Order: sequence, then C-alpha cells, then structure tokens
Amino acid sequence: MVKRIVVSLLVTAFMVSAAWSQEAGPPPGFDSWDAVLEEARGQTLNWNLWGGSNEINRFLDEVYGQVLRDEFGVRLNRVPLADTADAVNQVLSEVAAGRGTEGGSVDLIWINGENFKTLKQADLLYGPFAQNVPNTIYVDWDNPTVTNDLGLQTDHYEIPWASFPFQWIYDTMRIDEEDLPRSYAELAAWMRENPGRFTYIAPGPGAFQGTRVVKQLMLEMCGGFDAFGEVFSQELYDECAPRVWDELNSWKPYMWRNGETYPADENELDSLFANGEIDFTLTQRGGGATSGIAAGDIPPTSSAFLFDENMIGGYSYLAIPINASNKAAALVMANLLVRPDMQARQLLPDTIGFALGIDVARVTDPADRALIDEATATAMASGAADPADFGAIVPDIHNEYHGRVESDWERCVLRNACN
Repeated sequence: MVKRIVVSLLVTAFMVSAAWSQEAGPPPGFDSWDAVLEEARGQTLNWNLWGGSNEINRFLDEVYGQVLRDEFGVRLNRVPLADTADAVNQVLSEVAAGRGTEGGSVDLIWINGENFKTLKQADLLYGPFAQNVPNTIYVDWDNPTVTNDLGLQTDHYEIPWASFPFQWIYDTMRIDEEDLPRSYAELAAWMRENPGRFTYIAPGPGAFQGTRVVKQLMLEMCGGFDAFGEVFSQELYDECAPRVWDELNSWKPYMWRNGETYPADENELDSLFANGEIDFTLTQRGGGATSGIAAGDIPPTSSAFLFDENMIGGYSYLAIPINASNKAAALVMANLLVRPDMQARQLLPDTIGFALGIDVARVTDPADRALIDEATATAMASGAADPADFGAIVPDIHNEYHGRVESDWERCVLRNACN
C-alpha cells in the first residue's frame, strides 16, 4: 500500500498541475504555482494546531513532515495548541504590535467556527486562496457544508482538510446491538437502567466533541437542524437552552461519578471506556472505532454506531493569517493535504483515520482512485458504523450557538448555577 502511494506522488502532481492550470490562476501575490514552489523551498512552516492527539502529532511529524521535506524542501514546525484561540490571539497581538502584513509567527492554522470568524471579520486572513491551489479541483465547492463553516461562508479563505461525522462507540462484548440507544431520550432511559456507565466530555475550549454532544441534544429537543438553520436565533436559544440544561442535570444521578466531574478530552474518555468504567466513547473519524482499535486505545471488539437523527458532521479547515511569514510553505501544505494519495493515506486506521475532505467522484485518475477505494475498504473493515446510517448526519449549526453552549453549560450544568 505504502509503495503504491509513493509511486503515485510525482504522477499525481504532474496531472493535477496540468488540469489546474486551465481552471484557476495562482494564489494572491504569486505569478504562478511554480513561483509558490520556488519560494517555499527552504522555508520553515509554523503550523499551529490542536496538539491533544498523540496519533495526529506523530502522523504529521513522520508522514507530512517527511513529504514536505523530501518533495518540497520545506521544514515542518508543528506548534501544538491547547486551544485554537491561542493562535488567533497570537495573530491579533502581532498585528496590534505592527506586524500587520508580514513577520507573523503563525503560518497556518487548523481552524473552525468562531476562531475563523474572528480572523475573517477582522480582515486578518490571507486570500482568498482556496480555489487557487492545484489540488482543490478535487473539492466539491458546490456542497454548502464545505463552503459554510458553522454558519459563516468561507469565501475561499479556508481549505477543507477532512470531514468529521460524529459517532458513538460501544463494546460488542458488553452490549448487544439491538440494545443500543438510538436517541438522547433512549440514552437517558439507558442510563437509568445502567447507572454510572455513561459520561461525556466537558464542553469548552479544546473539547468541541463535548460541545457537539450538547448541541445534538439541543437539536433533538428543539426541532432539529431545520429549526436552527444556518442563522443564529436568540429567541430559539432562550427557549431551548433552559430545557437542555434541565435535561442534562437530570442525568447526573445516573452518570459516572454522579456527574460531579467530566472527562477533559477524547483521550480521557477513551481510557475510561477501555478500562471498563463506562460503556460508550465517541469518535469523529471516518472508520468509526477502527483507528482507536489500531492504536490500541480501545478494545478490539469495539464498534461505532449513530443515533437515528441529529448527528452532527462537518469539515475541518486550514487558514493562513494575513501576516504569515511563510505563505508559500503554507500554500504547499494546504495543497498537499487535499492531494488524493495523502487523503487516502490519512484515512487508513493505522494512521489517523480522518474521513475524506475531497469528493471522491472528482478523482478520475485510476491509480489515485484505487488508493482511495483500498483505504476506504480498510477503514471500514472493522469497527465502523453501518454506512446506511450516515443519512443521520446533519451540518453543524451557527457558530454563535457554540460559544454560548460552552459558557452556559459550565454555569448551568457543571456548577448548576443558572438561576
């Protein structure tokens, strides 16, 4: 598999460059893609991203770092973050200090939602560039979920890296499939019958998975995605949120440690699940439980499943600050991340298991398509949810809900001090 990927690298680059040259011009500030490649050679890419996953960190360093160095002469400096807002604040402070168009320490950010909104509305993003790098011919720009980041149009200031469908994970040796809850109402009933066996990640900065748990409950209790749409409604939030906090507080007597404490991240939730303290963990990777099994983080008998409705999915993006010192290197990395062979490689469960950020129907080269098909089959081989259930996936709701859910959950659920 790896040899086939390596052999395809140069062929893929040549074919895509030829096709792209007829579709779009070069990124802003460059005369050609060759000029981007020439300027990038010798640069160090300072990529700021969430650093909470050892698997992701290792894969980026060992795989992307090597490809960047060997093919493009770029050194990868991965800058781990506890919260993406830290990189956003760094950009803001540097611009305020006079480094408004160059000399910034952040070249590339793994970003979504509120953080993207902060930089975009302040005109602190380089671009628009996303349609001006060769491999974005594989991106489905007609898909509104791709071009809408939590209610904010990306306007090509972001490039999609991967898709992230929310899924639950259970152990097939502990629970029969027919006994799985398929909604939050059923989950609440299950908790009462199995006290102490469920918890979820505490919503907050750097813990978007926990925030999605709460937002999905909000969708279930308050009319689904159609009720929320792609705009923020203060009236809807004011009507819905108190009901959600009451429901979450009603779970506490039946939760792990009576809801007095919550896991901080996915790694901690996985550990509780693997140790047999709780019966469910979660993932947003395309192959469901497959990656966690391959990494040895969860039992080999684990499998993923979805609720029947209101499971949130979406895309993860990359953006380049307006004052990035190494814009060419950032563009090279952005282009590499959506290259079909690399998309196939990161889909594999023994790497990071990220679902595709590109539209496989747009991959017409037989060798690249074979790589993606083979990786998909491997990712779905064990531990994956039934593909038919992915019809339950809905887009994320407006980013304004995200911040409110996090702050109000801390006040109304963790501290139970809403009133």
